[in-house]
Amino acid sequence: MNTNGRPEGLSTQPSRSANHEGTPVSEMVQVVCANCGTRNRVPRERLDGGPVCGQCKSALLTSAPIELDSTSFDRHIAGNDLPVVVDFWAPWCGPCRAMAPAFEQAAAQLAPGIRLAKVNSDEAQDLSARFGIRGIPTLIAFRDGREVARQSGAMQLPALLSWIRANAQA
Repeated sequence: MNTNGRPEGLSTQPSRSANHEGTPVSEMVQVVCANCGTRNRVPRERLDGGPVCGQCKSALLTSAPIELDSTSFDRHIAGNDLPVVVDFWAPWCGPCRAMAPAFEQAAAQLAPGIRLAKVNSDEAQDLSARFGIRGIPTLIAFRDGREVARQSGAMQLPALLSWIRANAQA
């Protein structure tokens, strides 16, 4: 014990992490694995480096939208520190099918900083009801687990990228 009644080695100053050269370590972000649902902590500067899940060893960040359902949705929205843009769609919907290639291209261009996900509104009717989805496709941008923007209707790639960048980034 030291003179302040604390065990030796404990300081009243906040700790700061540093690497072996003494420079501060970047911010850690949580990323949920699309394969197994495990939350992983990754240094922000390593997001571009192809991090893998500590549990299942799958790639954490892919250039394709991830498929979410009623059981995985909340874990991905609340557990990711990265913004998530969700496309509520259905396989029978012509505008949804027309926008799908642009959504795939947007996912490739925006990775790894923004995650894009898809929810089949026919299979996850509870999510469609919970978010008041009245027409599809509907995009919802989430940051810090909360809805921050919504857009209904199909968009081509330039408009899609513009909307996502304007609404999903912090």
